[in-house]
This record gives sequence, C-alpha cells and structure tokens, in this order.
Amino acid sequence: MRVNPYPMPDLLAALNQTELQAQQDELEIATGRSVNVPSDNPAAAALEVQNNDQATFNAGYLQNLTTINGELSAADSTLSSVQTALQQAISLGVEGGSGTLSASDQAAIAAQLQGIQSQIISLANTSYQGNYVFGGTVTSEPPYAADSSDPSGVTYNGNDDVNQVSVGDGYKIAINQPGSQLFSASGNNVFLALNQLIQAVGSNSGIETAVANLTSAANYLSAQGVFYGNAMDQVQSQTTYLNAAKLQIAQQQNTLGGVDMVTAATNLSSAQTDEQAALEAISKLSQNILFDYLK
Repeated sequence: MRVNPYPMPDLLAALNQTELQAQQDELEIATGRSVNVPSDNPAAAALEVQNNDQATFNAGYLQNLTTINGELSAADSTLSSVQTALQQAISLGVEGGSGTLSASDQAAIAAQLQGIQSQIISLANTSYQGNYVFGGTVTSEPPYAADSSDPSGVTYNGNDDVNQVSVGDGYKIAINQPGSQLFSASGNNVFLALNQLIQAVGSNSGIETAVANLTSAANYLSAQGVFYGNAMDQVQSQTTYLNAAKLQIAQQQNTLGGVDMVTAATNLSSAQTDEQAALEAISKLSQNILFDYLK
C-alpha cells in the first residue's frame, strides 16, 4: 500500500472543499433556496428566469383586470341609473298624455323631463379614474354636452371606437361601448326620443308616439347593456385563471429552487464535522513536521 509522504496539500484541499460546502449549506438555510446563483443549477436557474418573467407579466395582467373591472362596474351601474331615469320619464310622459292635466301641470311635467334629460347627460359623462367611459377611445373629455340647436338636445364629442386591454398573452378584452352605440344610436337615440317627449308634453301634442319611441330606445339601451355583464364575467374568469397560474408558478419555483431545510441542516452539520476533522488532521501533521525538524 502506497503512503502519501506529503499529505498536507490534500488536507488543505479537503479543508477548502468542506468550508465551501458549509458556506453553501448556510446560504441555503438563510435564503431557503438551493439555487442562489446560476452556477448552482444552470437548468433550474434558466427555468426560474422564465417563470419570473411570466410572473411579472401575469402581475401586470392582474392589475389591468382590477382596473377594468372597476370601470366595467362603474359603467354597468351608470346604465342601471339611466334606465331608472328613463322609466321615470316614460311614466311622466304617460301621465302627461292622459288628457286630464291643466296647462300648468303639463308645464311642470315638461320641466321634470328636462331635469331628467340633464341627469342622463351627466350620467353619460361618467368617468372612472379620470377617464370618461362612454366616449369611445376619447377618454380625456366629456362625450356629451347640452346643445339646444341639435334635435336630440345634445352634441356627442366622442368617437365610435372601443378600448381594448391586454389581460393575458395574446388575449384582450373590450372594456367599453361608445356613447354613439348606447345613447345616440340611429333609430334608437335615447336623447332624441327624450327631447321629442319634452317637446310633445310642452305642446300637448304627439305624446303617445313620443312615449313609444322613448320606450323603444330604453329597451334598446337595456339590450346593449348586457355587454357589461358579459365583460365582467370574462374578467372574473381570466382573474381566476391568472391566480391559478400564479400559484402554479410559485409551486414550480419552489420545486426548482426550494431547499429541504432538514437535509440542508444535516449537510451543514456533516460539513462542519468534516471541516473540524480536517483542521485536527492538519494540526497534528503540523506538529509532527515540527517535531521531525527539531530532531
């Protein structure tokens, strides 16, 4: 059996190796991760980078979903308020067309209808977080303004476009309907029908036709408003999906780079024992070398 006459280099190398292992074990215990630098596990580190990128994208999508859900809810609530106001206007129109009211009563109803008109204009100019929701893609200014020179009693300053927001890889959700489709649609113009009812009640002429036209416009608006309920369902579905993906990524990250604390602690203890043994061997060897020298 060959005996190494110069064991010191081997002992120093072993000591260095055990110190490095102990440092690695201590780092894993401190961070709770087995992959702290790419060299620890290049393949796992590459997958972690991909997962981190996807997690960042998903966080952005979830933030978008939170924002647009608020806007959709605001729009949906607004349309409900508009429907309530329109039903009140229809009821007033029916009352005004009963033929039993005095001229002053007719004038009072006309004034109430004008108040409802102003209320609906205000509702059509609803904004969410500084953006007007019914102006199409024109979100920086109110889409509607009162205009007595227009037959509908208003001017529309928006456009016919729809805003879309990314809520997933290659997935966008339309988040609005323009006012030109909701309130000012050809053949079902809410403002025109309401203005005609105001004029009919004021002149006590053609009220029944005006009420029928406003009822038709209100029904059309109600049908269009279904869009917002459907959109909120899409938002909820995508939010559920992204939260599940978020959990899956977290679990995968833990699998890729997580550390078994019991194993890490055992490894650290073993490395510290090996390190102590190496130090003792070096110490004894150094004493023997010195003793041989003194002889």
